[in-house]
Amino acid sequence: MKPNILLICVDQMRGDCLGILGHPDVETPNLDTMVRNGAVFTRAYSATPTCVPARAALMTGLTQRSHGRVGYEDCVPWNYKHTIASAFANAGYHTKCVGKMHVYPHRSLCGFHDVELHDGYLHCNRRFDISQKDRQSDDYLDWLREKLGPGADLIDSGLDCNSWVARPWIYDETLHPTNWVVTRSIEFLKRKDPTKPFFLMTSFVRPHSPLDPPQVYFDMYKDRELAEPFMGDWAEREDPEKNGRVVDCYYGIIDRRAIMRARAAYYALITHIDHQIGRLLQALWEYGELDNTIILFTSDHGDLLGDHNLTRKSFPYEGSVSIPFIIYDPGDHLGIKKNTVIDKLVELRDVMPTFLDFAGVPIPETVEGQSVRPLLYGDEKGWREYIHGEHQFDEYSNQFIVTEKDKYIWYSQTGREQYFDLENDPHELKDLINDEGRKDRIEYLRSFLIKELTGREEGFTDGERLIVGRKPINCLSHIRQEKNQP
Repeated sequence: MKPNILLICVDQMRGDCLGILGHPDVETPNLDTMVRNGAVFTRAYSATPTCVPARAALMTGLTQRSHGRVGYEDCVPWNYKHTIASAFANAGYHTKCVGKMHVYPHRSLCGFHDVELHDGYLHCNRRFDISQKDRQSDDYLDWLREKLGPGADLIDSGLDCNSWVARPWIYDETLHPTNWVVTRSIEFLKRKDPTKPFFLMTSFVRPHSPLDPPQVYFDMYKDRELAEPFMGDWAEREDPEKNGRVVDCYYGIIDRRAIMRARAAYYALITHIDHQIGRLLQALWEYGELDNTIILFTSDHGDLLGDHNLTRKSFPYEGSVSIPFIIYDPGDHLGIKKNTVIDKLVELRDVMPTFLDFAGVPIPETVEGQSVRPLLYGDEKGWREYIHGEHQFDEYSNQFIVTEKDKYIWYSQTGREQYFDLENDPHELKDLINDEGRKDRIEYLRSFLIKELTGREEGFTDGERLIVGRKPINCLSHIRQEKNQP
């Protein structure tokens, strides 16, 4: 029988938040074990760093130009012909997702045989002026109300779902959504079809805010002297409009005690997830499936956590766009050398072709990502030179080109450019856009961006130069016009 495939996806976890990679604060014992006995990609990126567009790349293997989501917008239907789940289902796999999907319609299976859904707090799904059918779409919330009573809700802690405000989880740890995702994933192991291999997506909402780790995990970090946020020489040092006093701000000067408390809670949520992953791995072993399961761990995007006086995501800086990417093969189906560290550029669109390659399942012709399998054995021939990333973000709408050693950024509404030497300055502390010795290199990277944007409907370029001030959009018109696929 073909190997089982387990995709573990978290929401908003930075690529540097792994103990084994030298993070000064966060503890990730189970993820560290997976890295030590598997492979980790240290230059993995989210090309469109918010939930919906990032998951489109993850689920379809497409670039943002093809999946059409170049910014965040809810309630735009998902009508993709091929998804990772449909490819596995068509190949005879029993497919299941537990946790976050963040698709539309909200109960769309997107190729899975079954979905037990917890998307977290979605603004588009909570308004009282939408249909009751759309509002009642969260399986975790139904379960929580069965445990605590009909009045229980996702907002009981008083924390906003995009806030830097942090406090411990207010209920018993076993009721936390992180635990629920693993509990229901283990239940799938019990109830799955024993005659088929499985593709399971275990999809956590955390460490995305609300920053509400169980008390025991918060206690691990709240009194530590944690590393301060990175602060580039280009970062805004003043906040005359007091943006940092807004609980869900993207930028501004946040009270130091509050931002350090947020970082403590964020790391605590990661350690909580890590321990629950350990629980899932133990269950896989108990059900006799661990050695026949290939696992990939990743995130949809990162979190700036106060770096450069910025928070959340959408910006083109490393805290926002860099993600973890771990491959773990306990049964040694792939013959990976233990503790393999790979610095080639990978992106979320590579997950689908990689898994299909591992399982010997045909890769649909629509897929634009690449299987990372050759990189596991040191075969770098023909691998990409750069990744093009972007995000519609109003006045901060941005485009970027990142290579193995540097990054070029262009803000389309203002024309501002930045250049970072990531090889020598991985935390983007020094903006070298005006360095005379870098002009040729910057022009070279700019030419990649012009090539990527040529022919795009926004009119960001005429094929020769970048054009400032063209109106950005969240979704390219072709996905608004597509009809439902059979």
